[in-house]
Amino acid sequence: MKRAVQILVTLILHSSFFTLHSWAQQSNNVIDEVIWVVGDEAILKSDVESMRRDPSWSQIKGNPYCVIPEQLAIQKLFLHQAAIDSIEVTDAQINNYVEQRINDWVLTAGSKEKLEEYMAMPLSQIREELRDRYKDEMTVNRMREKLTEDVKVTPAEVRRYFKELPEDSLPLIPTQVEVEVLVSQPRIPDEEIARVKDELRGYTERINNGMSFSTLAILYSEDTESKKQGGELGYLGRAELDPAFANVAFSLTDPKKVSKVVESEFGFHIIQLVDKRGDKANFRHILRRPKVAQTDVDASLLRLDSIADDIRAEKFTFEDGCTFLSEDKDTRNNHGLMTNQKVSSDGGRMQTSRFEMSELANLSPELARVVDTLQVGQVSNSFQMTNRRMKTVCAIAKLKNRIPAHRASVSEDFQILREIVLNRKKTEVIDEWIRNKQKNTYVRINEGWGECDFEYPGWVRR
Repeated sequence: MKRAVQILVTLILHSSFFTLHSWAQQSNNVIDEVIWVVGDEAILKSDVESMRRDPSWSQIKGNPYCVIPEQLAIQKLFLHQAAIDSIEVTDAQINNYVEQRINDWVLTAGSKEKLEEYMAMPLSQIREELRDRYKDEMTVNRMREKLTEDVKVTPAEVRRYFKELPEDSLPLIPTQVEVEVLVSQPRIPDEEIARVKDELRGYTERINNGMSFSTLAILYSEDTESKKQGGELGYLGRAELDPAFANVAFSLTDPKKVSKVVESEFGFHIIQLVDKRGDKANFRHILRRPKVAQTDVDASLLRLDSIADDIRAEKFTFEDGCTFLSEDKDTRNNHGLMTNQKVSSDGGRMQTSRFEMSELANLSPELARVVDTLQVGQVSNSFQMTNRRMKTVCAIAKLKNRIPAHRASVSEDFQILREIVLNRKKTEVIDEWIRNKQKNTYVRINEGWGECDFEYPGWVRR
């Protein structure tokens, strides 16, 4: 059993490019050495060996002792430029990512103690080494974003790029669906709301008496992401927060004070200011959601089944039912039609009514399972689901359209093709930047490590 756990943990650590120098040296009994120097940064043999063992590198063409050092060298170029440009990632961002990874590994190993035993180091040390690694990765990504932030693409460029491509070279678009939903929110008794508010007031009293807000957030907050950081949300602008939450949060001026109880679309909160930077601020919060009784859920499901029967009897359309009866503000004004909002490569927002089934499943597994059984135009029976705000709701769904898998066309899939052209232009900008950066950066490669057909030949100066 112990051996099976070790193998499984190893695979997960490898699949995440998990680099722990002490562990790598223990595994291979290798005397470490510096093999490259880029600027004033060293690349170690143990770095290369650790990445070489990763199963994903088996899919990479070329000699790993050439490809891996070059990729690490490119990372050093980005990190050096990021330091010059004062590119930073927040502790909250790093901690969030690290905690997600550690939680995954602990679940696989079975306990924190088993993970520590396997890694031969305490969890605090694992966390610290992961922080350093992911800080570098996130900083590189931020630097790449800055270098390409001004790259734009026009509709004419998109049409021109794909005009002469043979049809079998166009990307294959998976099956997509358009879905309408009619939502009912189960009634929550006043006494349940009062109970939640009293809980939050109790937390406030404990904080005022010297208890740490962060500790209470870790113990009691129902925001599963921010609670890992003691309730911290990271630096956000007013527009990035729920309006009711933002109105109270941005009125706070004293980091020692706790807000009154605030109701948002996510539930009820208390808030504490951490810091302000210009028009952005970092807050801690504790979120609590009133519990929905099964009797109230059953009442909502029964009501929705009655509505579905009336729609099937053509007493009114599904769309009219959504407009007048749905309690979901995101879809009600759109006659129930769901929208798929994405962030494009240039930081803008794309909005479409089409979902791939995997996207729908990520949004709501319950909804995806129901939609997968429907024919176009068919109305489902009522079902329970968790919405985007993590609240329990009841719904009926209608499959408006199913678009079979197909080769992309400019007329039907313009946004997808635009992303392809935009990413291509960004890659060209990054490639040119790397080649120019090589010319002005000191590089030393130890004997035996430079006889390679590098993607960027400028590393070796003849």
